[in-house]
Amino acid sequence: MEILFLLIPLAVGLMAVAVVFFLWTVKSGQYDDLEGPAHRILMDDDDPMIPGNRPRAAGSDGDQGEKGD
Repeated sequence: MEILFLLIPLAVGLMAVAVVFFLWTVKSGQYDDLEGPAHRILMDDDDPMIPGNRPRAAGSDGDQGEKGD
């Protein structure tokens, strides 16, 4: 029975700390935009991430035109 005198204040204190941390995260804006990062990964970037992986200009795909037989 004496353990309740320790566990109840300990549980209330731990709950108070959790509420303070939750309010701090809400105040600092942690939950403002939950869907933005999920949609951002689907957006197409115009800049190639790999330097050698650039789109070729029209007509420079290696075709020299048709040569005579």
